[in-house]
Amino acid sequence: VLLAFGAPFVTRKIKQQKAKKRKDKFFKQNHGLLFQQLVSQRADMGERMIITLAELEKATNNFDKTREVGGGGHGIVYKGILDLQVVAIKKSKIIVQREIDDFINEVAILSQINHRNVVKLIGCCSVSLSWNDRLRIALEISTALAYLHSAASIPVYHRDIKSANILLDESLTAKVSDFGASKFIPIDQTGVTTAVQGTIGYLDPMYYYTGRLTDKSDVFSFGVLLVELLTRKRPLAYDSVDGDSLVLHFASLVTGSVLADLLDPQVMEEEDGEVQEVAALAAKCVRLNGEDRPAMREVEMTLENLRIKRKQAARDAKSRRYDDDGQFSIDDTATEGDTEEPSGEYTVEERILLSERYPR
Repeated sequence: VLLAFGAPFVTRKIKQQKAKKRKDKFFKQNHGLLFQQLVSQRADMGERMIITLAELEKATNNFDKTREVGGGGHGIVYKGILDLQVVAIKKSKIIVQREIDDFINEVAILSQINHRNVVKLIGCCSVSLSWNDRLRIALEISTALAYLHSAASIPVYHRDIKSANILLDESLTAKVSDFGASKFIPIDQTGVTTAVQGTIGYLDPMYYYTGRLTDKSDVFSFGVLLVELLTRKRPLAYDSVDGDSLVLHFASLVTGSVLADLLDPQVMEEEDGEVQEVAALAAKCVRLNGEDRPAMREVEMTLENLRIKRKQAARDAKSRRYDDDGQFSIDDTATEGDTEEPSGEYTVEERILLSERYPR
């Protein structure tokens, strides 16, 4: 009886503690200690400096594009309403560590300045994507592309897959956007010759040199996205010591033990054996010869199998977690944030019906 009544309370407490630990980790990762040092000089600033993401989303109508008022090298500025006053909210472009440092530096400087002719800092918010979210987002993008390539009434090649064209809604569900460069492909053809369009850094090199657009062109671009999710680095903002691009450098390290040096430290902390498989999949997707790349359906199945194994491992670990006295110990770390998803083993007809049934 005690266990039955106490379990929900204990579970809630554990979730709150884990959320606090995760928040503290991201806070320290983004120079939170510097913030603490600065705000300690002014207690009133410390009380109001940290603002939640939910408050910022409400203030900007979920960062609606119509609220954009400007932007620069470090971020996009939105008009918002916070505590009944009109404010400017700058959302950082988290691309490379240097830009994170610059953005943090701006916040630190403004926190110490108070002048009527200098913009006043109200507060800040620090957010990052967990490895679980990154893996799920990769699966959702692959599912969308597999549908476009093989389940839509007329096959569609997107032609401009990149991180800027992957939008996240309020629940961090991925939405593939911007079909301005996309092409319908006749069902009886595997590709078309067309003027080259796309974004350098994500563009299939074979398509760039030959003008031949195939489904494997989207596969290459998706592979670059996987590399971004693993490394938290942008393809055009990175050069190795040998002058190689991010994708070339990544591919050269996949089979070696030094790949960890290129990966996002947060990924290394949170992953549970999936990184090497995701990295190998990314390397396959960015192979020079398009024929050597997997189809998006194969990519989708690989990622979905990884997600299924991750969930199963979490359930197994939870079922085995007993303390020394034989009492069940509640710990839902591995399953936190997971949502049940369809298996993905659909026929073409089922995919078409599902696409019409669920909201876009």
